[in-house]
Amino acid sequence: MARVLVAVSAVVSMVFLALIYAVVSNNAAATTQSSVPVATASVADASAAATPAGSPPAVTIDEISRHPTDMPDSPNYTVYDGGTWSNPVTRTGPITIQATFQIKEGIAQVVDGTYLEYWTFDGAVPGPMIRGMVGDTVDFHLKNPADSSMPHDVDFHAVTGPGGGAVKLFTAPGAESELKVKLLHPGIYIYHCAFPDIPTHIAHGMYGLVVVEPEGGLPKVDHEYYLMQSELYTSAGADKSYSALKNQGLLQYDGANGNLEEPTFVVWNGRPESATGDRAMGAYNGDSINTGDTIRLFVGDIGPNFSSSFHVIGEMFDTVYVEGSFSLENHWVQTTMIPAGGAVGVELTVEVPGSYTVVDHAIFRIHKGAVAAIQVTGPDRPDIYDPIKHSTELDPPSS
Repeated sequence: MARVLVAVSAVVSMVFLALIYAVVSNNAAATTQSSVPVATASVADASAAATPAGSPPAVTIDEISRHPTDMPDSPNYTVYDGGTWSNPVTRTGPITIQATFQIKEGIAQVVDGTYLEYWTFDGAVPGPMIRGMVGDTVDFHLKNPADSSMPHDVDFHAVTGPGGGAVKLFTAPGAESELKVKLLHPGIYIYHCAFPDIPTHIAHGMYGLVVVEPEGGLPKVDHEYYLMQSELYTSAGADKSYSALKNQGLLQYDGANGNLEEPTFVVWNGRPESATGDRAMGAYNGDSINTGDTIRLFVGDIGPNFSSSFHVIGEMFDTVYVEGSFSLENHWVQTTMIPAGGAVGVELTVEVPGSYTVVDHAIFRIHKGAVAAIQVTGPDRPDIYDPIKHSTELDPPSS
């Protein structure tokens, strides 16, 4: 009898939750004229009709990609606001972290001469990393400016409670919401906008990571980076490489291609080439990685559809925090899986100088932009890696 009552209760709960989201969707439709939001003049006076291919739209976000170095370097900061972490403390126990996110909808360049409409937390993709320790309290504020085209919210996978907080963070244009939560479980967690239509909000760039360190913190490493994989679905379809999609003007979001799981771009941190060349990890803004250094990567995969086969070409992961759990470790791993809506932590030591390519080893996705790089400097190590002979005429000019 008890099992029957539990089953009935579960069914009733599921029906009730479905009814709540149906009401929310209807309310959203009345507010925004559509339960699947589209570009409006309040975001930018640019659309596929107004902006023919080859004509640049009104850009409102200069750089959409949050660089992998843009993250808190410890769990001890107590304030995040305006793009900056501040007020670090010396811990004697759990702390309260006040974090304020500002919604920003806008137009940004995805590849040279081609633009997309993005919806963001604090004007970049991914959103800011929140970093704390198990037992901490997060006092979270979400501000949605009056010129936003629609409501937004946040579902924190690190939060214990209905909707991961989303149902109490519905934030209309011109409003501010606040939610206090305790971080009960250590791990690496996704957050994302969950206002209907959820896939549409995610596909426009509304996601990030929360890192909850175990009591006593994580082991020290020399470098830490923040990466998130995602797909972008547009009117350009899925049959071209990202390099063939330059100078296309503004591309429209295409939810039909999302339903088909046929993305135009698969990217790290919001766009192709976000962490290659002079933006590579170890080469950007004075960052330098030397042979013998240890590296920790916090890596999320928001999807909204694909899982990731995460791989660094030429390295093995000394430690993998499987599915973002700090209590579940694998060692000496070549490629690790990240489910959509999940995360992983990996640690490695770099022994040989050179450039290391970061990929999703579902390898055709490199054509769509899923490539990053780690640049390592230092003396050669012929005891580990000793080139004897090859066709040097095939070397790229930069080698």
